[in-house]
Amino acid sequence: MTHVPHGLHEEFPKAAPAISRLKIGDAHFARLAERYERLNREIHRIEADVEPASDETLADLKRLRLRLKDEIAAMLRAAA
Repeated sequence: MTHVPHGLHEEFPKAAPAISRLKIGDAHFARLAERYERLNREIHRIEADVEPASDETLADLKRLRLRLKDEIAAMLRAAA
């Protein structure tokens, strides 16, 4: 499998310990992180022409990924 860009540890490299800790200790964060990673893989498959999707669908998925990333970032700031 090829490298999928935009993984949480790449998006927040300095927060890697907090990400790991929250994935274990916070069920809501764990669900958000899993949803983010699943969505990120789906976007990557579309961009790599592995999975067909309209431009509008891709744009919607990217907006959702950004909202998830913002919520995750807020939780990481609160945990710091």
